[in-house]
Amino acid sequence: MSQPSLTTQFSHYVLDTIWQLSQCCSCFPSNPSLRINGRSFKILRLLGEGGFSYVYLVQSPGDPTLYALKKIRCPFGQESVTQALKEVEAYSLFSPHPNIIHAIDHSVESDRGDEGNKTVYILLPYYRRGNLQDAINANLVNHAKFPERRLMILFLGVCRALKAMHQYRAKGSPGGASSRKKAKKVRLEAAEADRDAEQEATAANTSRRRQRDRDTVDEEDTEQEPLMDTSLASAENNTPDADGQYTPSYAHRDIKPANIMIADSGTQPILMDLGSLAPSPTPITSRALALQVQDQAAEHSTMPYRAPELFDVKTGTTVDTKVDIWSLGCTLYACLIGKSPFEARSEETGGSLSLCVLGGDWRFPDEGPAEAKRGKQRISDSDEAEAQARRKEEGVSEGVKEVVRACLRVEAAERPDIDQLAVMVESLIARMPEDEGVAADME
Repeated sequence: MSQPSLTTQFSHYVLDTIWQLSQCCSCFPSNPSLRINGRSFKILRLLGEGGFSYVYLVQSPGDPTLYALKKIRCPFGQESVTQALKEVEAYSLFSPHPNIIHAIDHSVESDRGDEGNKTVYILLPYYRRGNLQDAINANLVNHAKFPERRLMILFLGVCRALKAMHQYRAKGSPGGASSRKKAKKVRLEAAEADRDAEQEATAANTSRRRQRDRDTVDEEDTEQEPLMDTSLASAENNTPDADGQYTPSYAHRDIKPANIMIADSGTQPILMDLGSLAPSPTPITSRALALQVQDQAAEHSTMPYRAPELFDVKTGTTVDTKVDIWSLGCTLYACLIGKSPFEARSEETGGSLSLCVLGGDWRFPDEGPAEAKRGKQRISDSDEAEAQARRKEEGVSEGVKEVVRACLRVEAAERPDIDQLAVMVESLIARMPEDEGVAADME
């Protein structure tokens, strides 16, 4: 028998190498499967990523249900497990609520070869319609627009989700004591994982960190007050209400189209990504606290949807749930026009987005400077005919514009609270005619 040629031997070697690599694919970041609390999941594709987190579309063998799996890497010293599991804790607080996403399962795993590095996995429902940003992008590509009445119904659902956060009561909330107990369990789990990670750090690193902390304390101004407790549990320390009950409340602080999923029905919004959730109100009692809140906003609150009081946090003020009302106005505008009002304005003028926000400089595309200024009050009767013609071409009714204007008041005190906004939207929906071509149904 003749000896195989050099080419044949090389081809066999290549094929063997490829086969071996395929059997060891778990060594790569694109690992096609993983286990969460003993349950196996197959990774189908990457849905999105940002910072230390990735979101995958996954499926469990034998189960046709699709899930979204959020993977959050927590390298020790960069992001703690407590911060990562803050999102799971928030899901527990508001579960069950028809307009707020819930966590199906979660786990904390140690990285191979480095027990100090943790990875948090959060298993979430998957919504095939995607989020409002996906719908906005599709509209821009197809030169289409949202059916206006259907859009306001979605907007009202987001208002109801925020009402659960802004007016949260431990006893009266959905799930009651059971939800509170689940949240506490998650909080204790996070604290334990962080303690384990700290114990696994080297003694030298621990010593240097403690010395640095002591030096920082020595250098601080004696008049500086302690910084804010950013844990969700700290909201329990709010002042009691008329019944003597403590009434913690929360602000989402990152309302935007990408954080609003659309349920498979097409009419129900699902508010997600609660990692930015913060106790509210937050009195700004020192310059150090002002800078801390400002830095947190820069990290967790998306700039084109961020309220002006989070761009320039001032000592002696209070940051409260009105930041979400502002973001709602930006979100509604983006659904109507295709981008945040301040993105649109800064691109139009070539100016700074933050300066546009701080100055309340925005307008609808059919408004000139004078009309925009009047619109933030009332358009005069003499201009109503011309404005109506422009609105017909643009397709945004005056009632919807008034909702946006109410939300985008630079002074937080002038914005409606969530109850007032919901009443305003409900009244508007009641007066609106049925959408034409509802069959499209925002597919």
